[in-house]
Amino acid sequence: MQNDQDHFNVLRKIDNSNKFTQRLLATKLGFSLGKLNYCLKYLKQHGLIKISRFGKSKNKLKYMYILTPRGLKARTRLTINYMKLKMKEYDQLKKELKK
Repeated sequence: MQNDQDHFNVLRKIDNSNKFTQRLLATKLGFSLGKLNYCLKYLKQHGLIKISRFGKSKNKLKYMYILTPRGLKARTRLTINYMKLKMKEYDQLKKELKK
């Protein structure tokens, strides 16, 4: 479940802005660089993101992360699962408070 949450967070950040460096993206997510790299590799291997280099950039270490249509579907599925989980937690808390 934690991997799903991590993948969801990465997909969400990439969808909001694909102009992150790995270091900045890791910082924004609270991940280590290694953990982010692991997540990005997984997402790329499963066709959820595309990684391409900025062609005209003098800094050849800059990459662009783009959600694929499959990535958008996965983000939507993960969002729905996340919301279901939170609604279940909410219902459980509500029952506990009524006792």
